[in-house]
Formats: sequence, C-alpha cells, structure tokens
Amino acid sequence: MARRSESLGRLDDAARAGWLYYVAGRTQDEIAAAMGISRQSAQRLVSLAVAEKLIKVRLDHPIAACLELARQVREKYGLLQVEVVPTDPQSSSTTVGISEACAADIERWLRRSDPVILAIGTGRTLKAAVDQLPSIECPQHRIVSLTGNIGPDGSAAYYNVIFSMADAIKARHYPMPLPVLVSSAEERALLHQQALMRSALDLAADADVTFVGIGELGTAAPLCVDGFLDPEEMTALVKQGASGEICGWIFDEQGQLLRDPVNQRVASVPLPSRDQAPVVGVAKGSRKHAAIRGAVRGRLINSLITDEATAEFLLKE
Repeated sequence: MARRSESLGRLDDAARAGWLYYVAGRTQDEIAAAMGISRQSAQRLVSLAVAEKLIKVRLDHPIAACLELARQVREKYGLLQVEVVPTDPQSSSTTVGISEACAADIERWLRRSDPVILAIGTGRTLKAAVDQLPSIECPQHRIVSLTGNIGPDGSAAYYNVIFSMADAIKARHYPMPLPVLVSSAEERALLHQQALMRSALDLAADADVTFVGIGELGTAAPLCVDGFLDPEEMTALVKQGASGEICGWIFDEQGQLLRDPVNQRVASVPLPSRDQAPVVGVAKGSRKHAAIRGAVRGRLINSLITDEATAEFLLKE
C-alpha cells in the first residue's frame, strides 16, 4: 500500500509539472522553484508526464508542404476533404500522427450542439484515435458501430472502438454484437433481420459522418491474424486481385468490391452513402499504400487522413 501511494503521488507530481510546462508555459527552473525540487527532478517529472501519456500534444500549426499535398490529392481524386500530417522517417508506427488528426476531427463533430449520428469502424488506427479523445458530454449525439465487435471465438474484439468511446464520450452508443465475418450469406441475412440489429443498420445508413480504417491484405493482415480468414482463403483473395478492406469489405485495386463468397459473409453495415455525408478513411504506411489508393480510386471513401509519404505515393501515378 505504501508503494502504491508513493507511485500515485509521483504521478500527481508529474501531472502538476506537465501542466506547468505545457499549459502554463513555465520553464523547468520555474517549475523547480514552484514545487520546491531540483531542476533535474523537474525535468524527470515532465518526462514522466509524457511517458505516462498524462500529456497529449496536438500540433495546430499548418505545415505548408502538407497543405499543398492535401490539395493535390483532393483535386486528383475528387475528394471532399484531405488532411496530410508529417511523416516521421524514423518511425514504423502506422498510427502516430494520423490518430491525433483523426481524434481532432472526431472531437470537432462531437462538440457540435445539433444532434449528430457518427458511424465508426474498428481497428488499430481508430482505437488509437479514440484513446486521444477527452471526456465529452454530448447526450444529443448517437454513435454507431459499422462493424462487428465480436471475435471469431465469441470474445470481445481487441481493437473494438465503440466500447472505448463509451468510456470517454457521454452519448448513446450502438454496438454491433456480431463478428466481422459470419459463416454464410444466409446467416448474415438472418442476423440482420433481428430487431437489435435493425437500429444499428438504420442509424448507420443515416450517418452524418463516418470514420473508417483502411486495411491491407495478406497473411499478416488483421483479418487473418484475428482468425476471421485462414491463410489459404487470404492467399486466394490476393490472387484474385484483392487489394484492401474496409470494415471487412474486400476490394480490388480500383476500389471495386470483389465478387467473392467472402464478401457475402461480411456482417458489417454497408458503407454509408458517399454522396450524402463525409466518409473519412484514416490510414498510412507503405503496407497500406495499394489499399488506400484503391479506396480513393473507387470512392469507397470521400475524405482521407494520411501522411506525407502516402500522399506522395497517391500522386505518383
């Protein structure tokens, strides 16, 4: 108990030091004087606040090169909105940068006073974005999951997003208690007829804004790793020309949904109309380049949050 109290006390000190440094704009010498500690201790506490994610930094200054890339991608593919964040050449993360930008965009929608239906997919990138959101009281809004939140073994999907949102966002949430893929088209039809599912399907069709991840394909892809498809099925899809997936829906390099029995087993809600509201794809990284290009070519999405390297790839053709 003594060790636990000491640990919590140190986090309290780190939070105070982090606030003084990042919010109040104090120097480390000023923090040391205010807290009665050495400058080295103040520096360590500020570093601890960052390491423990007590501090979340958002870059609000527009970068000219990113803005120009965003304009070119938007015009080339006829998109509603494109946001491009800087690429860190030393990082292998597929979420850093775009998850913060996505969180800022989601927050802007949730801060609206008029009622909003926000539809959201699942995956690592969106989960990272949701983890960036502050607590928001918005009971006027409704948040609906586009895809199943259950794993193939019946457990909760690890990268589900809507349950994470429910922890921070005080709004009505509508999860989809299904796996991403079911056993057959007949099972999907039967499940979608259930009253519990109809509310999610109807809400998603009327979404004011939608946020989805864009997944790559291959035996190391999430659909395979998470157990929804076996390696043989995945290999067969890639041989047919499959390029990427959104909410389980598999498409080719032109963004056309594959005519394959696997797509008949997808239990996810059909993507909302791109003619009526923003459908924002959030993705970056060389492994996803082909999938992102297919998604914008076929207008499976009409808005995009990505990074410089991906934007440059999209402009190479």
